[in-house]
Amino acid sequence: MDSAQVKNSVGIWAFGPNATRFVPGGYHPEVVHEDMVTRTRRVVAGLADIVDGLEYHYPGEINEDTVDAIKAALGPMDIYCLAAGLHPDATYKLGAFINPDPALRRKGIETLKRGVELAAALGAHFIIWPGAEGYNYNFQRDYAQTWDWFVGGVGEVVAHAASKGVTVFLEHKNSEPAMNILMRNISATLYTIDRVRRLGVDTSRLQVNMDWQHLIMNGENLAEYAALLHSEGKLGHQHANSGWGTFDDDNMVGAAFFMQTLELAMTLQDVDYGAQGQRIGYDLYPYTEDQVAAVRRSVLQWAFIDDLARKIDREALAESRSHADAVEGYRIVYEAMGLDKAYTERIISQRKRG
Repeated sequence: MDSAQVKNSVGIWAFGPNATRFVPGGYHPEVVHEDMVTRTRRVVAGLADIVDGLEYHYPGEINEDTVDAIKAALGPMDIYCLAAGLHPDATYKLGAFINPDPALRRKGIETLKRGVELAAALGAHFIIWPGAEGYNYNFQRDYAQTWDWFVGGVGEVVAHAASKGVTVFLEHKNSEPAMNILMRNISATLYTIDRVRRLGVDTSRLQVNMDWQHLIMNGENLAEYAALLHSEGKLGHQHANSGWGTFDDDNMVGAAFFMQTLELAMTLQDVDYGAQGQRIGYDLYPYTEDQVAAVRRSVLQWAFIDDLARKIDREALAESRSHADAVEGYRIVYEAMGLDKAYTERIISQRKRG
């Protein structure tokens, strides 16, 4: 599907104070007291020409009391996703689904079910990123019991979403805020989906959100897992970003891991990603950069990478792949990037003259 036809969205969290543990007030103190309606208007004013929608965490960034005012501020944009947002609440420092206090487990699950209901009212999807559902130390958890609580809680929210016609995206990450998150990789994500299915829950609308930097942190190849998830019917959403590979940097798209990102673009094209309404969502955290400018640069760089991927000779690449010929594969890819016969001959000629 042509990149111009694949809609996109961006997480509103990119435009906050951008706090770190070393700068708890954030690198953007000028927005500390900005309410979400004002923030929404700022994003719309700066990005409505190239971004289609926004994503919000529930209940901190959007809730039943603020949704109407936020909707009024959206202009031409829409709300594509709501995301489970209990991890910033110290009440759930030991998790929501896996909290050892059964009353807090119940409170957390019921809160997220209300988030699903708001998503249904908005015609939006719902993301479960279980960042606080894990542990920090050995000997801290009964692992089997903890996984049972986790799967049961996810299953209850997913069942509620299915009854409301809401698609749920599971998003994995290996660490932060819990140092060892339960659903830490793609395999654990598919395992979670299978266990939820075995509870008797309808998982036909339960899919996966690929946060690119979360995969990169694990050494998970972006294109490989996009292809795998597509083959399983679970390729639901993308959170586009990049980083150095050791932390969840949420840097601009294409700032690092360029070749993986290029291969992902090709793979998404080849599986016709976007044809069923899927989007490219941007999950960015511009620590010290101009926030609107960083998102705009990411959108433009992804469009460039996507267009570049369309130039790759698929027939020739398929032939090289049939022989697992990496040298020929890179020749084909670099040819699309401009390293063609004429360029090669010019380099050889220059070296001979030298």
